[in-house]
Amino acid sequence: MKFALLFLLFLIPASLPAQDLSELERRNGFKEIKLGLPIDSIKAAAFKKDIIERKEFPAKVYETEHPDYMTIGDVPVKKIELKTYQGLIYEIDVITPKDPKVMRGLEKSYGKATYSIRTESYYWKGTTISLVYKGHRKDIRLTYRSGPVISKMYQDKGKQIEEVAEDF
Repeated sequence: MKFALLFLLFLIPASLPAQDLSELERRNGFKEIKLGLPIDSIKAAAFKKDIIERKEFPAKVYETEHPDYMTIGDVPVKKIELKTYQGLIYEIDVITPKDPKVMRGLEKSYGKATYSIRTESYYWKGTTISLVYKGHRKDIRLTYRSGPVISKMYQDKGKQIEEVAEDF
């Protein structure tokens, strides 16, 4: 009887979902900066440079230093970079000093993270959004990515290839 009770106590936590990603999906970004929003809806967003994302997609990098975004609780934010494709935000990079409160807050909000040995980072992955936590020497980088906008990039690439093929 005691063995069966102990077995059930170990079995039940193993069968529960490891993450509550519904909160990550609901928030869809960092503070009021939401993935998929037009860049002109973000306070104090300043254009920094044009880039080629994944060696093929034209994108733009913006930064914002608006005071509403520059803290996470009592942890200061060093930098916020926003990447856009056709004016829509598809990636948000938030850089903070190393502080264990950041990871504890993320795990309280989104559940236990998954560790990737290959990239040496922690991540949460929902159906439309992913969040990567990567520690560097003195900083932490939180990277939010939008699945739908990245999918749009590849769909647009497919349309361009079809247009070229039809032109022969």
